[in-house]
Amino acid sequence: VQLVESGGGLVQPGGSLRLSCVASGFPLSRYVVNWYRQAPGKERELVAAITSSGTGIVYPNSVKGRFTISRDNAKDTVYLQMDKVNPDDTAMYYCNTKGTVSGATGDSAYDYWGQGTQVTVVS
Repeated sequence: VQLVESGGGLVQPGGSLRLSCVASGFPLSRYVVNWYRQAPGKERELVAAITSSGTGIVYPNSVKGRFTISRDNAKDTVYLQMDKVNPDDTAMYYCNTKGTVSGATGDSAYDYWGQGTQVTVVS
């Protein structure tokens, strides 16, 4: 199982970036996907989450109205469109999926993370 993020980089305040998370070895289309970020010296923060169908979406107030999460289940890919970025958005951004699946032998927990993609907002 592998989650690979891409799309990070340097961006000016007010600019935009689009992050992508591609899965391999795992049917990402079936599961909730989260985007987290972590800045140096700060706790990890959830910035967006999307259900498997794409109809359920959650954002914290810090990014609501600026970030948009979406998914293309045919490509097992989840996106994070970041608009109107500001220096507080500077962080490593991670794609994650976690939960529990029920099988013949009982419930199994899963928790998969990508390696992260760095977003830096600089003037």
